[in-house]
Amino acid sequence: MASMPQHDPIPRRDLERTAIAWTRYKRLMRWMALAAATCAILALAWLKSTGSPLPIHMVIATIAGVGFSVLLGTGLMGLVYFSNNSGHDDAATTRKNEDDV
Repeated sequence: MASMPQHDPIPRRDLERTAIAWTRYKRLMRWMALAAATCAILALAWLKSTGSPLPIHMVIATIAGVGFSVLLGTGLMGLVYFSNNSGHDDAATTRKNEDDV
């Protein structure tokens, strides 16, 4: 009977490193919430400057669309950096030898 393949060992994560990464991510998202609100206000100001009427539905849709798009994009990009800073990516890149492909 052939031997069973061995699974890669799961490395232990450094909890202090993860806590620091969470703190940095939360601080980044607070700034990005401010950036999203600023972008939504600027979008409304631009729409107002065009001279067209701004019904309440258009205002709500603009705030939700612009704000959510900015938050979604920056949140996902922030998670990429969080993953790297917290050590989650280390488990995917550990290899003993280059010949172990």
